[in-house]
Amino acid sequence: MTTYILKRILITIPLLLGITVIIFSLIHLAPGDPVTGMIDPTLGTLSAEAIAQERSRLGLDMPLPLQYAAWLGRMVRGDLGYSLVRRSPVTELIGRRIESTLQLTVSALALAVVAGVSIGIISAVKQYSWIDSLFTFLSFGAVSIPGFFLALGLIYILALNLQLLPTSGMQTLGAPPSLWDRLRHMIMPVSVLAVTMAADLVRYTRSSVLEVLGQEYLTVARAKGVRELLVVLRHGLPNALIPVITIIGLRLPALFGGSIIIEQIFHWPGIGTLNIWAVHNSDYMVLMGLNLVSAILILFANLLTDIVYAFVDPRVRYD
Repeated sequence: MTTYILKRILITIPLLLGITVIIFSLIHLAPGDPVTGMIDPTLGTLSAEAIAQERSRLGLDMPLPLQYAAWLGRMVRGDLGYSLVRRSPVTELIGRRIESTLQLTVSALALAVVAGVSIGIISAVKQYSWIDSLFTFLSFGAVSIPGFFLALGLIYILALNLQLLPTSGMQTLGAPPSLWDRLRHMIMPVSVLAVTMAADLVRYTRSSVLEVLGQEYLTVARAKGVRELLVVLRHGLPNALIPVITIIGLRLPALFGGSIIIEQIFHWPGIGTLNIWAVHNSDYMVLMGLNLVSAILILFANLLTDIVYAFVDPRVRYD
């Protein structure tokens, strides 16, 4: 097991290095100039000579390989650069936002896994019943609804018409911070993020459990007098979860990507809204830092998935 984990970590290192090259190249191929984005339009415009001097001071006139080497060297030391527009360290900007994004994504992941796997097991055990038909219909409907449309629908019904939940933000303005107030603000964005992933897990869990329930070793367990609940949960579920864990790992990048849109709709101050701001202002350093942090989170999630997969299935090993 230790050898397997170490090899997975070693494989992740060149992947991360390749991601940094792709991020750096794509950001610098994008249109826009960070120097012009620093200029306050109310103060007029700068001359071409002044812009050239500023680019030279920031090192933006160096060849791209040298710029990449300098950025990579700072990144290894934990320095993601300096925001050219907000004039503050990128690490500080991201640090203030990442906790908010993790609150949404981790909560949505936990909700999706618990709801999706539980409903999928019930649907498989009750195959061809009205419960199975209802859950199948709801899961296909949830997959078909775009996230932004569901978000706007929840805002219209729960916030505007019924006035049960706040429309946006992380806390009520003017009110003292409290756990209940934060949870009320999280209900809608977390639900929107969790719905699509949970719907996928329902379908995959149902299919996987149905395949396992027909195996001979479960028939032997039933013949020995083991209760059906124990047959499903103790003997069948561990093997049924093997492909489900893979699906969870594959859906994690979509969960992080979807949070950008959801944060914008609900005005949630996370790295998604910071990403949109950085794109509008052509702040290259912030964009590279955000993409790098997102890539690290996704790689870590995939590494964790591989480790969990090895624990669930002892056959997964590297020689």
